[in-house]
Amino acid sequence: MKIGIVDYGAGNLRSVRNAFDYLGMKSLIVDSPSQLKELDKLVLPGVGAFGHAVGRMRDAGFFSPVYDWLKEDRPFLGICLGFQMLFDLSDESPDEKGFGFFEGSCRRFRERKVPQIGWNAVQTGGNTLLFDGIPSGEHFYFVHSYYVAAGDGGMVLGRTEYGLSYVSVVGNGHVFGVQFHPEKSGEAGLTLLENWGKKC
Repeated sequence: MKIGIVDYGAGNLRSVRNAFDYLGMKSLIVDSPSQLKELDKLVLPGVGAFGHAVGRMRDAGFFSPVYDWLKEDRPFLGICLGFQMLFDLSDESPDEKGFGFFEGSCRRFRERKVPQIGWNAVQTGGNTLLFDGIPSGEHFYFVHSYYVAAGDGGMVLGRTEYGLSYVSVVGNGHVFGVQFHPEKSGEAGLTLLENWGKKC
């Protein structure tokens, strides 16, 4: 199994790779779309602004190949901004569209301090291998100013409270996304990454 971590110039790549290394799972940083054909699983990390990140994805030639990867239901994990790009758009960059793989949009927090930085609980429901061995209400590390507003369809696997209840985990088929940073979330985050790498 070979895991690729997409490098489009806007991601926390090293910490993600270090987490996989710690787990004994082979991963590599991918800086060319041609490398995707060599991979079994794909991680899209990200920090920064939505529009800038989408633009960098397009400029680097990754946007269309990653979109195809999603449509083919190949194993995928979006982290933080990589999670937000799975949706239609963001108020942060209304003229730039995400992958639109899931229905929903990103909106700025209005009720609490921005950005949300620190540990927060993720309430999960139903059975999903992604959270195997992780109880509902476990805490993960968040850093973000925008949240995903989406319905309660089957894609929603977890929610978090920060002045309101928002979607923090999604999944459909082999495609998953998390708003938090599992690579910075201690044992719970490592368990989630291991679950994704070996079971999802």
